[in-house]
Order: sequence, then C-alpha cells, then structure tokens
Amino acid sequence: MYFIGVDLGTSAVKLLLMEESGKICNIVSKEYPLFFPHPGWSEQNPEDWYTQSMAGMKELTEGIDRSQVAGISFGGQMHGLVTLDDQDQVIRPAILWNDGRTSEETDYLNNVIGKDKLSQYTANIAFAGFTAPKILWMKKNEPEKFAKVVKIMLPKDYLAYRLSGSFCTDVSDASGMLLLDVKNRCWSKEMMEICGVKEEQLPKVYESWEVVGTLKPEVAKKLGFSENVKVIAGAGDNAAAAVGTGTVGDGQCNISLGTSGTVFISSKNFGVDEHNALHSFCHADGSYHLMGCMLSAASCNKWWAEEILGTKDFAAEQAPIQKLGENHVFFLPYLMGERSPHNDPDARGVFFGMSMDTSRADMTQAVLEGVAFALRDSLEVAKSLGIKIERTKICGGGAKSPLWKQIIANVMNIKVDVLEVEEGPSLGGAMLAAVGCGVYPDVETAGKKLAKVVDTVEPTPELAAKYEERYQKFKELYPAMKPLFKNL
Repeated sequence: MYFIGVDLGTSAVKLLLMEESGKICNIVSKEYPLFFPHPGWSEQNPEDWYTQSMAGMKELTEGIDRSQVAGISFGGQMHGLVTLDDQDQVIRPAILWNDGRTSEETDYLNNVIGKDKLSQYTANIAFAGFTAPKILWMKKNEPEKFAKVVKIMLPKDYLAYRLSGSFCTDVSDASGMLLLDVKNRCWSKEMMEICGVKEEQLPKVYESWEVVGTLKPEVAKKLGFSENVKVIAGAGDNAAAAVGTGTVGDGQCNISLGTSGTVFISSKNFGVDEHNALHSFCHADGSYHLMGCMLSAASCNKWWAEEILGTKDFAAEQAPIQKLGENHVFFLPYLMGERSPHNDPDARGVFFGMSMDTSRADMTQAVLEGVAFALRDSLEVAKSLGIKIERTKICGGGAKSPLWKQIIANVMNIKVDVLEVEEGPSLGGAMLAAVGCGVYPDVETAGKKLAKVVDTVEPTPELAAKYEERYQKFKELYPAMKPLFKNL
C-alpha cells in the first residue's frame, strides 16, 4: 500500500509518496503564485492549490501501481481564511497566515473582548495571523461578500473538500483559528458569537488521523486511483512536522531552525501559561502541544552572512569559532519583531557588548547564540508549567550546522537528537494517512517507529554552566531596551 502526504505550503505544494514500511518512494513539488494586492496583504487563489495538487499527485504516482494508493492526508499552512458560497464557489481569494491587515481587529479582540476571556474561550490570545481577526475584517470591510458565506475553512481543508466532498477540519489546524475551545476540542460558542458566525458555517472537527471520506468518483478517475482511497483529516503544518519527527506522546520536544524558529512540546495534559507567551494547541496525536514561535531564526544567520558580510559560505564563517560560552558580544535576534514570548512587533535586532578586540568570528558566534538564547526563552515558559524536557529533536536548514547544534545543546542543557530523514509536514501527512488506514494503531506508534534518530549532540556540564551565566545576562537585555524600540 502507498500513502500520500500533501504539504500545502505558502509558495508550493510538496507531495510525498510513502510505502507502509515508511520508505519514501517519491517527492514532487509544484509552485503557485502569491498575491500582494496592498502593502502588508497576502492572498492566494484556492483553485491554484487544487490544480497543482492534482497535477502533483499524477506526477508523484507515475510508474507505480496506482490501485495500491490507500490513503491521502495533509499538513497545511495554518490560519488562512477560505470562504465558499451556496454554490461551493470561492467568494474571495484566501487571506493567508502572513497577511497583516487585521491590526484593528486583533486590538479589538485583545483589548475590548480582553485577553483573559479569549484565553478562557480558546486557550490563546489574538495574533494578526489568526483566522478570527480575518473573519471580523471581512465582516466589516466586505459586508456584501460576508453575507454570502456558507462555509468557512482552512487551506488544507479546502483541498480535502475538493477531493472528498467532506466539509471537515482537524483539531490541530482549527486550534490556530481562535474559534476552537482547545481544551474540549470543539467550537467555542462565545467566539462564534463574537465573530458573527454560525456553527453550520464551520466544518466538522476531527482528530488528525480520522478518515473524513473517500475520493469523489470523478477525482479518482482523473488520478487513476481507486474510489476507495481514504481521505484523512491531516494537521496544521507544525503538528504534521512534529508527527514526521516523532515528536509525539508526552514531554517530547522538537526545535525547528528554519526561516522562523519554533519550540514544539507535546503534552498529554492541557496547559496554558498565564501570559499566553506560548500557543496552546491540540496535537495531531490526540493530546496537546505548546509552541513558542520566534520570527527570525536561521534567517538571522542568512542576513548576517549574506547582507552584512557578503558571503554565502556559512561553514567558513563558523570555522574560526572556538571558544564557546566565553563570548562577550550579545545579539538580540528580533529582525522582524518578535512573537514568542514577547509578542512585540516593534522589537528589533541589536548587537551589544562589542569592544576593540571584538572579531568577525565573535559577531557570527553572537548571532548563533542569540537565536539559541531566544529559543530558550520559550523553553523556560514551558518549564514554568512543570514540563520537564531532557532532549529534543532538531530540524530545519539551520540544523545542518554542527556548531549551531552544539550551541543549542549547551544553551538549553538538553540532548539534541538528529534524524535520518527530515521531510517535515509532507512526511507527517503520509504517516497520518497510514494510521487512518489501520497500518499503525495510533500516531504515537507510527511516529516512534518511522522517525529514526541517527546522532545525538550532548551538552557538557562545564559548557552548559558557562552558557547558563551568559543566558542570565541575555535575559536582561530585552526588558532594558523595550522602551527604546517603541521610540525607534
């Protein structure tokens, strides 16, 4: 049997074909355009997702026995608003996660409705990227279009709807809408009232591994698949990636060093920190997760090397770095503002502590350390909730640097596990499809069996102690500079 994982990203859809053993047979990527109709706006045409996914699935399965395809599932870009009318036509282009038009609506939710109430209803506070502020924006600015809305869905759920006819979502993706009662895994009546939507306009909520339907006959015919191919609910991209790295079960951690950086912690128990510094979402394994998201992670190193130093040879820049834990230069990695734990769009990047003997290597080291310290900020919030983390998986482009992995292991004082295969949400989607088709009894079993650790970077007591001292100093910098950021 074969399983297809569909990672519906912002710039492309990435499709992965997996055998039930976990062997990856093929990977295909298909791009589609992004539209920026006004400064700060970001939109896509849902029809592009469907046509490129269909073309991608045909290409993905060339040369195999297509009758052996058993299940399809998804990892998808979160928070996007897709609206359909009574004829199932898309009413307006999808408003994406990185769209910045909703500052008024976000302020209204956080300050008029109030963060305490939002946290009580949904376990989270409002961020500009979330779906509920987008609904309020559409209601206010496009009332004629809003009046036509019969179905509200997220990007990957539009794909599931086109393939199967099932109006569905999953708990992990729905958690990022600010409409879900995360603790009880159901829609929040209070939030529906605040946003002016009825429950029948919202999809049925499933667990990520649950079967939502089978392929429509006409879709199956176009693809050359059986009509019995199961469509499985899937997950939001971070939860799907966590399944792909085996970050499932209680107290597992995954650090992603991509353009942005995340600390993703799976937990059997529901928990919210009192300041809502971390997102508290449902996980694709049937439990919960906490997630800290920093806006600039590996992109800080890319900016420093390419824009400032004028080089793309990251390894050569890192080669002279020898003395870890003794650097007197600090770097605040807030080049795009910051999300977790500060929620401060005004924050900016800062180098601090240079002297006449500061070298180019010291500055490069400070960038790598600054990102590690900022990720630790999120880990500290999780620790304050009583969560004990002893090791983490690591993924993303920045994880290719042995030095950076060593810095993270010692700054966090935890073991860092490196994976054999790292394919993110598309692999997680394929694994969820395999669980939905009964190949594995549950998501935790699939994650632990298929995500293979091939190396572990361990902290050393001496170095961890040095970094503990540096981190305590790093922690003082942001509060001291916060009032200055506002004035800049």
